[in-house]
Amino acid sequence: MSSKEEEYKEIFMAEAQENFEEINKILTDLEKNLDDKNLVNSLFRITHTLKGNAAGMGFNDISSLAHVIEDLFGEVREGKLKLNKDMFTSLFKAVDTLGALIESLKDGNKVSFRGIKTKLEVLISRSKEGDEGTPGKIEEKKSDKTEQPPVAKKKTAPKKRVAHKEQATPTGNKNQQVKKAEEPSQESDIKLTEAQLASINELINENDDGEVSDEKSEIEVEDTGTKITFSDLVQVPVRKLDNLLNLVGELIIERDRIIAAYEGNSNEYSRLNRISSDLQYSVMDVRLVQVGFLFNKFHRVVRDAAAVENKSVNLDLKGVTTEIDRNILQIISDSLIHLIRNSVSHGIESPAERKKVGKPEEGTVTLSARNDSDGVIIEIIDDGKGIDVERVKQKAIDKGLVTKEMLPLMNRTELLMLIFEAGFSTCDQVSSLSGRGVGMDVVKKAIDSIGGNINLNTEAGKGTTISLKLPSSMAVKGTLLFESDHQQYAIPLSYTEAVVSFYKSELHKVSNGLIATHLGKTISIVFLQDLFNIKPGQNINAQKLLQSSYDNIHPEQQLDTVIVSYNGRTVGLVVDKLLQQKEIVEKPLMKPLDQIKLLSGVTILGNGHVCPVINIAAITTMIFNINLSNQKA
Repeated sequence: MSSKEEEYKEIFMAEAQENFEEINKILTDLEKNLDDKNLVNSLFRITHTLKGNAAGMGFNDISSLAHVIEDLFGEVREGKLKLNKDMFTSLFKAVDTLGALIESLKDGNKVSFRGIKTKLEVLISRSKEGDEGTPGKIEEKKSDKTEQPPVAKKKTAPKKRVAHKEQATPTGNKNQQVKKAEEPSQESDIKLTEAQLASINELINENDDGEVSDEKSEIEVEDTGTKITFSDLVQVPVRKLDNLLNLVGELIIERDRIIAAYEGNSNEYSRLNRISSDLQYSVMDVRLVQVGFLFNKFHRVVRDAAAVENKSVNLDLKGVTTEIDRNILQIISDSLIHLIRNSVSHGIESPAERKKVGKPEEGTVTLSARNDSDGVIIEIIDDGKGIDVERVKQKAIDKGLVTKEMLPLMNRTELLMLIFEAGFSTCDQVSSLSGRGVGMDVVKKAIDSIGGNINLNTEAGKGTTISLKLPSSMAVKGTLLFESDHQQYAIPLSYTEAVVSFYKSELHKVSNGLIATHLGKTISIVFLQDLFNIKPGQNINAQKLLQSSYDNIHPEQQLDTVIVSYNGRTVGLVVDKLLQQKEIVEKPLMKPLDQIKLLSGVTILGNGHVCPVINIAAITTMIFNINLSNQKA
């Protein structure tokens, strides 16, 4: 068994053990109050859940017994079977056997369950046949017939085998046979009960009967053999894991401070370094969940969206075993709903349109996940009509997001990413799914909040792919440290494309800003110090503040530049000095510093200094808006 299968088995056993304990508790309460419908409904629901989970895992014995218990409470719920005190001995025996079957997954023991299963099946069968006898006391039927010898004669070996076969499908076949015999109804009832009794006695005592030789290793569950068992899994509230992770983060910061203070004797602290790192990644690993935990919920989302749009759409899931931080999965869940609905609404064509262009009438939305070098990539892919770039341009102009003069300066990716701007929509009519001008900007904000990135690719007539690049954990962030104006800063590596050096002669003034060429593309260049020196109320363009540092540097000076990319917009940030790559534990800014939009948080370095973390999303958006205002001016 693979490690993943073993993990699934452990999770099933933990949940099954909870189900078993809950069934015992509710059944105890029900015995004291036989007419409580809520308790009956609860037992029906829990056994139904246990049955389904067991069947999904391939544990057929557990599924089979749980199914019969579920059916019995289904009959009680529908008023076809009335509970009495005598039935609870059998019910508790069945529940104990269910618990033993769950426990056998761990110890490997075989558990005999067919006898008690058959006994419950008889109770169900008699309720379906309208038998008004006392269900809990099957043996009392014998007293209805004064002649005992015929009963003994009927319990021959052949009759036992026939009864055994009949019992395998207790859904009315016996009743049909009784009708065929055209015997008096009382005699028919007696024969039916005796046949059932013969089958029950045979199965309950099969270990001693000698007919079932391959069941010698099975164990019977004793009524008095109840024992308390514990699951190997412990459920922990997420807030406790968050608190533990914060403490580990503090430990890492303190470790770095100690090692930095005694740099000459770093070997003395190698063991501290290793243990603290192992502890950090162990806690991070506990928080990881498989994306399938969320992905499987989207079958209903696609179904509902397709129904509203009168379309036929299938959801295909890939990479469901990819692991990611649970908190990240929770944050992006609403974003994925927006993206999937947009794929159905905007992307997938109607069945008639698809048929006209030679496509299958049923469209496909693919939701996939895979690990990347420093995170997880989730893709939403549709095989629809693609995005009309010319229509995006026109809508962006109509909404005032860009000017006609800006369009030639924007590449195709930058144009497509305009759909993530607030208030943008290409839909002319408002529906329950689209056209309200909200949704995609919400996606961008959610991805920004966790340090993620969005990319979009589309092909006319073929479909659209939206890629979300997400960190696999929120606990540790890979960053590039640099210095600007004698202050150390960190840039998240998830946004960093490259580190290059420019000479002053390679930068060019355009309007009130700077540009350069990188890999054949024209990109905006900004001295980070100029951004931080801007004061509230200053007119950036009128005073040409983004060209201040450029005017004051030596012509031959090399300029260390970090190329960053966000939402299809690439910017070069000029810094004073590049330092090193480092994994950090980022802390959010507290009030009133949380109003500083150009920073996303802070960390503490080994030297004890506070290091701000640059907010790339805010910086690129700010530069884009400055360029837009330049064009409008």
